[in-house]
Amino acid sequence: MDPNEVLKFLRLTYTGFSDGALLALIALGLVLVFKSTDVINFAHGEFMLLGGFVGYQLLTITASWGIDPTLGTILSVAALVAAMVIVGTLVERLILRPLIGEQIISVIMVTIGLSSIIDAIVGLAWGTIPQPLPYSIVPAALSGRWQIEMEGARRPLNLPQEAMLTILVVVILVVLLMVFFKRSKYGIAMRATADDQQAAMSMGISIRVVFGLTWSLTAVLAGIAGLLIGELTNAVGGDIPVVGLRAFPVIILGGLDSVAGAIVGGFTIAMLETYASGYIDPSLKNVVPYIALLIILMIKPYGLFGQKRIERV
Repeated sequence: MDPNEVLKFLRLTYTGFSDGALLALIALGLVLVFKSTDVINFAHGEFMLLGGFVGYQLLTITASWGIDPTLGTILSVAALVAAMVIVGTLVERLILRPLIGEQIISVIMVTIGLSSIIDAIVGLAWGTIPQPLPYSIVPAALSGRWQIEMEGARRPLNLPQEAMLTILVVVILVVLLMVFFKRSKYGIAMRATADDQQAAMSMGISIRVVFGLTWSLTAVLAGIAGLLIGELTNAVGGDIPVVGLRAFPVIILGGLDSVAGAIVGGFTIAMLETYASGYIDPSLKNVVPYIALLIILMIKPYGLFGQKRIERV
């Protein structure tokens, strides 16, 4: 086997795996909202954009105060989480809660309008020019590159260790969410609400509290994703919502109401994009996911892990 082809395969696989982790993280936020509220949040990309710029601002403040980068990153991420919890709570309380009981299409249209509002707020606060982070949030243990050499290859393969940060973040968040959903009172309430809202209400579960918590968690996941995109692309800018749009084929492929589907779909879509652009043609990167989506939906209309809903009249 040609060693150059082996190294190319390793490079594409590594890139696809790291991209898949990012898509899975974005898709998780979309799935959480849909499971609890039956609403597709079209403002998720703008939540990511806002979170990216808030993270940028917090990192800039810690840098201006002369705080050590490691400690500054920890403080900034903690403050970012708190800020996005507030944003998610306010959005649910002031904008979405009055729409409880209205048709789903009305709520979806509101999320589309919300995306424009957030985009305008970000533009007024930070402008439209991409802003580089004041320092890298990557831990020292993940900085640098791995070098792989093979006899007969034209050049060694260099893999950026920074890409592992996304994978680690996704693993940690998935584990935390699993523990939260299975062990905490509010997590169990969210699962019950996602399964049957009427039955959850009859058991004394506050749907309004669940909805508020859901939107807060979604905003936090979006904020972290936005900051990670800023780190991986070396700048926080207006192209972040475009990355968010890539998650829609992911959740449809995996199943709109499946957390496992978001993870599997994220890695599947990213791998298909990477291999198609690397082995066939780069222009196919944005086409292959939708081809795979159509094929899967013809076989499983509710996605790979989606639950088939039967409504009795």
